[in-house]
Amino acid sequence: MDQEFSAVGEVDGDRVTVTVTGEVDMATAGEMFRAATPGRVHSATLDLRAVTFFDSAAIHALVRLAEHYPGTLDVLPSDRVRRVLDISGLGEQPWIKAG
Repeated sequence: MDQEFSAVGEVDGDRVTVTVTGEVDMATAGEMFRAATPGRVHSATLDLRAVTFFDSAAIHALVRLAEHYPGTLDVLPSDRVRRVLDISGLGEQPWIKAG
């Protein structure tokens, strides 16, 4: 696992807020997903403002989270993540919020 990567979740009521740092790729995307799905929560905020790299595995994990939390996911992207989401055609999703 990338030493620069971390995904730390904090549960408050029925919402988890996960702060992700570093590179999200095939080696770390699963950990990001697990941190965002701790059980007994019904909504999530994913803070990606400190993410420096985001690949197709990360996009897949993000789409899975949007399916897991329909209508209750908020994603705060870094500029790099925003660019990747725009290129992938996901830039206009309602769960993407201004960082």
